Amino acid sequence: MNVADSCSFSYKIVDNGDAALTIIFDEPSSEILTRKIVTVQQKIKDSSGDDFLDIIPAYQSITILFDLLKISKDNLKKKLSDILNQSIEPSNYQSKLLEIPVCYESEYALDLSELARHCQMSERQVIATHTSEMYLVHMLGFLPGFLYLGGLSSRLYCPRKNNPTARIPAGSVGIGGEQTGIYPVESPGGWHIIGCTPTPMFDPTRDNPAIASPLDRVKFIAIGQSEFLKLQKKYEETTQ
Repeated sequence: MNVADSCSFSYKIVDNGDAALTIIFDEPSSEILTRKIVTVQQKIKDSSGDDFLDIIPAYQSITILFDLLKISKDNLKKKLSDILNQSIEPSNYQSKLLEIPVCYESEYALDLSELARHCQMSERQVIATHTSEMYLVHMLGFLPGFLYLGGLSSRLYCPRKNNPTARIPAGSVGIGGEQTGIYPVESPGGWHIIGCTPTPMFDPTRDNPAIASPLDRVKFIAIGQSEFLKLQKKYEETTQ
């Protein structure tokens, strides 16, 4: 077990198949840890040359896929340990605030009533609670541009569905366990859908395809159906 100096976080480096290593941080998920992961990811990129095929950050880990023909696993472990044992100050990335409009009306909120019953709240209280928080983007994954957000009120915690929904529309806003997030594309999924946003979450034609990056902030803004349709039409016209 090693300890990184500046933030005093323990970590271990474990094998992940034949051509990947994962750095696991022994620390609960938090903004401080996410800042450190962003910093370490950038340091690895800066030192990688063409040894690495991909670097994948997550809540409490970073996975490095590497080229076996260019660097051995042992040499890579040493390289990563050298980086991690340096004094690492958490990233000073300046967060963007994204205000994301969400329609919570029944047509777009297939599971709102069920979630409200589970939480022993009215639907109006669920919406008010969901829109009152400021959420932190910890990571992207599962689907291209899917934002994993921290900051959900414990009043809205709800287990994932026992039977996932086969087709969840793009833009659907859901709650699963202790998390909330937005489905960027149509997909199966097991989260409870409480609304939908007309805002595109992922556009592969942009330099930065995802609408947000780790450490950005998200605020949900409740809108009605007429505003939803107006914004949806606007976005569709700009992509034609």
